[in-house]
Amino acid sequence: MQAEEQLSQLETVLAFFATFVIDSALVKQIMRWDMTILRESPWYQEILREGEIRGEQRGEQHGRREQMLANIEMTLEMKFGSEGLQLMPQIAQIADLESLTAILRSA
Repeated sequence: MQAEEQLSQLETVLAFFATFVIDSALVKQIMRWDMTILRESPWYQEILREGEIRGEQRGEQHGRREQMLANIEMTLEMKFGSEGLQLMPQIAQIADLESLTAILRSA
């Protein structure tokens, strides 16, 4: 029984690596995979959790960046008027939060 389970797991791993060189649809057809079983596997669940964590982190970073840009824009407008806002297209291209923080402090 345990040997069959190990073979099944090995089969899944080999099929996964096969998708790097063979079309995924063909691998599914050859393996006659039931996607429900794959989705319930611990490996698949771990991949999902990692993806969710990374997605949340990207979303949080994007939100902080957008807030930082809004703060910079408001500060430039308050201190320098419309002339200060002319810098926003260049500033908006900056992705690094530390650089944006430094710009806000300088303004």
